[in-house]
Amino acid sequence: MSASAAAATVTDLLLMRAGDRSTGLLFEDRRWTWAECIEAAEGYATALRELRPADGPFHIGILADNIPEFSHAIGGAALSGAVLVALNDTRSGAALARDVARTDCAVVLADAAHLQQAGETRVPVLQIDGDDWCARAAPGRSAPVPVGERAPSDLFMLVFTSGTSGDPKAVRITHGAIAGSAVYMADRCGLGADDVAYVSMPLFHTNALITGWGVALAAGAGLALRRRFSARGFLCDVRRFGATYANYVGAPLAFILATEERPDDADNPLRIVYGNEGRAGDTAEFARRFGCRLLDGYGSSELGLVIGRTPDTPPDALGPLPAGAAVLGIEGGQPCPPARFGPDGGLANPEESVGELVNTAGAGGFSGYYNDAAATAAKLRGGWFRTGDLAYVDEAGFVYFAGRTADWLRVGGENLGTAPIERILLRHPAIVEAAVYALPADGVGDQVAAAVVVRPGAELTCAEFAEFLQAQPDLSTRQRPTRLRIESALPHTASFKVAKRRLAADGVAATSAVERAST
Repeated sequence: MSASAAAATVTDLLLMRAGDRSTGLLFEDRRWTWAECIEAAEGYATALRELRPADGPFHIGILADNIPEFSHAIGGAALSGAVLVALNDTRSGAALARDVARTDCAVVLADAAHLQQAGETRVPVLQIDGDDWCARAAPGRSAPVPVGERAPSDLFMLVFTSGTSGDPKAVRITHGAIAGSAVYMADRCGLGADDVAYVSMPLFHTNALITGWGVALAAGAGLALRRRFSARGFLCDVRRFGATYANYVGAPLAFILATEERPDDADNPLRIVYGNEGRAGDTAEFARRFGCRLLDGYGSSELGLVIGRTPDTPPDALGPLPAGAAVLGIEGGQPCPPARFGPDGGLANPEESVGELVNTAGAGGFSGYYNDAAATAAKLRGGWFRTGDLAYVDEAGFVYFAGRTADWLRVGGENLGTAPIERILLRHPAIVEAAVYALPADGVGDQVAAAVVVRPGAELTCAEFAEFLQAQPDLSTRQRPTRLRIESALPHTASFKVAKRRLAADGVAATSAVERAST
């Protein structure tokens, strides 16, 4: 077990790197040792303490790309006792101002790229990559801020949910949630000081915060940051930084695989990749093409339930259902019976086997939403963490994702999950990404709509799509999309989840009828 296993807080992890002269941070053509990173965090801690309001919470907002200053600010918050509020840069205007107000930010730190956007928040804004802040936060400007005692249960950051099924909520992230998860992941992946962790997922999301920034800190590995994710820049960055580890969430795997394959793609230092919501075919192909080991898991911003894949996990499954977790019927709240599969492998009993994935052991790592007691109570109804995700479990105990409860379709009196339909659509050789969502039906219930992205150079007509649907033996008549839209790209949230609400908001007019799919 690594020395970091004794660290219970983010502050503990940081102080363990003080004096460490190994590479700690890499960004573009610049390098810092871990010792220099800690010195920078101390300078930020001093500057943050000077911003502490006389009254009210010590909450500091940050709106920036993945730049070194973001990393320093995280460290400065841990050393100063500030709570860093990670603002989502897809929000602007009144929505962003509302996020800032709800989380009681005293000030917002913004980089040059987001300065105008941050100015809409109606609180003081400081340019974190500007000369004034650099002087204010310079290491050694004053005596180091005394580091007070931190407890694992102390609030460390507020991180917003993706907002795929409603307005984003601010999740309370504690010191222990980050430190414990980061240490676990660093040990699981066998990372150490000789490794470099490449992070291009946004640092304002828990995926990058824990499995990127936190993992590098816990392992003493180098942290290589990229401002924003780039599919074409991925392999170049891995080679340039000597990255041995990378993290992802969702669609980026598909985006990288959509780039032109070259014979030497596997000639790179990448050893292990960790993330969640990767498609089964993408995870296997990514590992083959880039010559690395890929671990895909299940989790959420709230940290209420985590599922990890095992070597014997079926390709489409999330992993074994953990002890204390269950799939409960939406209406009755009783455990759903195991899923049955037809000869073709399709789900034969979705109406009875699909339910909500629930942590019946309690709250897990969820510490509640900030300033939203009603949403917290709903998430912990009955003392159990409600993931809001639909799932089903096979006879062997492996759990499969079936969509979000907010994506639940009601067709012909039957409830349908979207994920099983999306997996079937991806069998079409021309389709590289698919999203299934509900549109109002002429009568009662919903009609099934599909938005797809086709491979470059490929074509797909409604008639061809209808023939494909009818040829799928495990796709029931009610599951077949009756509306289709073909896009060059699907709308995504900042954490790379498909923004289905935007698709639905465009309405029926944005789609074409798939007449034969319902016959």
